[in-house]
Amino acid sequence: MIRRKDLYTALADSAFRYPEKVALVEAGTKRSITYRELLVQVDRIADMLFEHGIRKGDRVAVAHRNSINVVATNFGLYKLGAVCIPMNFMVTKPEELIYILKDSGAKAVVTQAEFIRHYVKILPELPELKTIFTTDEIPLSAKDCPIVEKFWEQVEKSTFHEETANPAAGLEDLAFILYTSGTTGLPKGAMLTHGNLASNVISCAQIFKITDDDVFLCLLPMFHSFAWTACVIIPMYLNLKVVIVANIMPASHWLSAMGAEKVTVILAVPQIYAVLSKEAKGLKQLYLRFWPFKNVRFAVSGAAPLTQDIKDRFEKKIGVPILEGYGLTETSPVVSVNTEELQKIKSVGPAIPAVSVIVLDEDGKEMPRNKEGELCIKGPNVFKGYLGNEKATHDAFTDDGWFKTGDIGVIDDDGFIFIKDRKKDMIIIKGLKVFSAQVEAVICEHPAIEECAIIGVPDGRGGEFIKCYAVKKEGAQITDAEFNKFLKTHLDNYKRPRLFEFVEELPKNALRKVLKRELRKDAIAKLAQRQVNTEEGM
Repeated sequence: MIRRKDLYTALADSAFRYPEKVALVEAGTKRSITYRELLVQVDRIADMLFEHGIRKGDRVAVAHRNSINVVATNFGLYKLGAVCIPMNFMVTKPEELIYILKDSGAKAVVTQAEFIRHYVKILPELPELKTIFTTDEIPLSAKDCPIVEKFWEQVEKSTFHEETANPAAGLEDLAFILYTSGTTGLPKGAMLTHGNLASNVISCAQIFKITDDDVFLCLLPMFHSFAWTACVIIPMYLNLKVVIVANIMPASHWLSAMGAEKVTVILAVPQIYAVLSKEAKGLKQLYLRFWPFKNVRFAVSGAAPLTQDIKDRFEKKIGVPILEGYGLTETSPVVSVNTEELQKIKSVGPAIPAVSVIVLDEDGKEMPRNKEGELCIKGPNVFKGYLGNEKATHDAFTDDGWFKTGDIGVIDDDGFIFIKDRKKDMIIIKGLKVFSAQVEAVICEHPAIEECAIIGVPDGRGGEFIKCYAVKKEGAQITDAEFNKFLKTHLDNYKRPRLFEFVEELPKNALRKVLKRELRKDAIAKLAQRQVNTEEGM
């Protein structure tokens, strides 16, 4: 029987039971660390952070590629009862970084050389930020910054403190504040407790029938709740090995490591499964089936819809079943998942143990089975609310405590959930959420743009790309090159429209609301015609 416990205690228990078992392996560097070594490292980090003024409840931002460093740092924070703020390292625009760091009240940032300049640049706006740590070298861009410190150098200098001898966090204390973009454009800090995450671990362990021999691959970025809970906390809780991937390219590094480390569980987004199945031809198919995926029991797909075509092609060519699941940052994140024994086409599976899901109509009335409405959730995995935002927290729940997901779905007679639409105007790019309102607000800041609308267009590989339809102000002149430069300057790469089109007007209904479904149809038709023209010209 797995019991709920704070995350540091979970790691310490694993280290006590299996001190010499390998906990983490980095695919690229082949660096590895045992549970005993990891716990020692975590304790030293907690001492060091304590010396730098970090106490229970304090917030520390972590902007770092996947590595042993991230795991050790986060668990060091857990021991102190401090709160981790995972930062999407692909976000580099000063306004968004400033907002998140101010809103969270972060006292420190742990990052690495390639990202540190973004934080040094905004320091004048962040008086509460006392230290920026880099886990590698201090680059020239940060040499003259007085608050930049070498992380591991400071760890080596640290000494033991009685105040850090025992874990300070309880199940109801915050472990994470994960910022998820809102439809109004401003990110909201979803507050997740140790108990939220622990409950999700226990439910997932039961549903997936995790064994002592399982080895996980952490391919998705650790700032993503799906990756952190499913690929790090579950294995650490259950004393299993994790193979960590810092960069998805070149794929040869992690594919080779999968075979060498005998990975049994992989979690990824649909685009990765689409690419792998496309590459599985001839000798490459034999290699994939009989080396990287030789020991894989199952693959889990999440963070974006999985098409039946991708699922069928992957399972046929690679020989490993894909189990699609559903979750949200606010639910720690897993809500439902198919299993090898119980699965249905186009379903995201039944709710996991301890989690309840119902469907409500627009008036908040519960709908019968097989009727469409908004999916709402209750369970120990549901977050505490949005940091400092009582209105958003209030609006996120029904009067009797059901969390409103914003997703439209159906639950059938067997309890299987089918996602029909996104109530929230959201596009998913490689597993990352892009909210239309946020991008549209930025584009409309251009003096030549009257209004615009962005949509997600299927890319044919199980994912989406962004297209922008824009209306110019009367008499305004702007070239494609100028508009492209504006987008590149003001939007992070994954939020940037791949295609844009200037139109006379946007289609709207009687209430003057933009009919994005019409734009989506137009974009898909034009993309299909372009592909036909390309094939005819070959």
